[in-house]
Parts: sequence; C-alpha cells; structure tokens
Amino acid sequence: MIAIFTGSFDPFTIGHDDIVRRTLPLCSSLVIGVGHNERKQYMHTVEERVEAIRRLYADEPKVSVEAYSDLTVDFAKRVGATVIVKGVRNIKDFEYEREQAELNRRLGGVETLLLFADPALASVSSSAVRELVHFGRDIKEYLPKP
Repeated sequence: MIAIFTGSFDPFTIGHDDIVRRTLPLCSSLVIGVGHNERKQYMHTVEERVEAIRRLYADEPKVSVEAYSDLTVDFAKRVGATVIVKGVRNIKDFEYEREQAELNRRLGGVETLLLFADPALASVSSSAVRELVHFGRDIKEYLPKP
C-alpha cells in the first residue's frame, strides 16, 4: 500500500515526524506531499521545506518527498497512493479531517487513515512554532532531530 502524508509542513514538527514514523510499518511506501498554495504566506519556500524533510528521512528507503499544488486526490492518483494519512490532535482537527476524508473519497476514491496525536505532542503545531519564531523564541525542541 502506498500512502501519502500531506500538509504545508511550515515547519515540519516533531508531531509530523511522529505520524510518519507510526505510519511506516503500515505501508509499503510513504510519500510526504508538501503542499504549496499561492494564496498563502509561508515562512520557508516549498523547495526549502521539501529539502529539509528529504534530509530528515535520507536513510529511510520507504519515504519520498514531493511538492504539490493541486488537489490532494490528484496528487494521490499521480503517485499511486490509495490512502491519505492525517494526524488528529483534537476534535477541531477531527471534524476538519472527517469532512476532507469524505470529499477525497467521493472525488477520487481515496481512503483516509486518521492517526491520533501522541498526547505529549498534541499541543505542537506548525502555526504555534511559527508564532514562537515571530517572538524570537527557541524552537529546537519542536523540530525533529536530523
């Protein structure tokens, strides 16, 4: 089974890394899709985000990393994925991902696998890390070790 794990990953956090590592035993390969939306402002370019994640998983043959800017179901089809993996931290995430899962199944026949966040990581989000950066705080503890 080929799975995709998608997001903007700006930045890629220890919470994202936890989802990747928990997904690997469940699939034959995992494509990390780094989303790019021209209407959004990012802290890092899509190329920088892709490269940082590639370096992180350089020794993991089951992981590949690609940028995409189209619909997630179209990206899934392009890479041959049958499953979209998403992490869920709270009820707000759950409701959003449930709606997306229904739409993705209807549009592209792709199933969604929800993994609940490790409770110790449930408060970690890219937006919170960006906020810490904005205020000059150290974010090392929220980023995966290379």
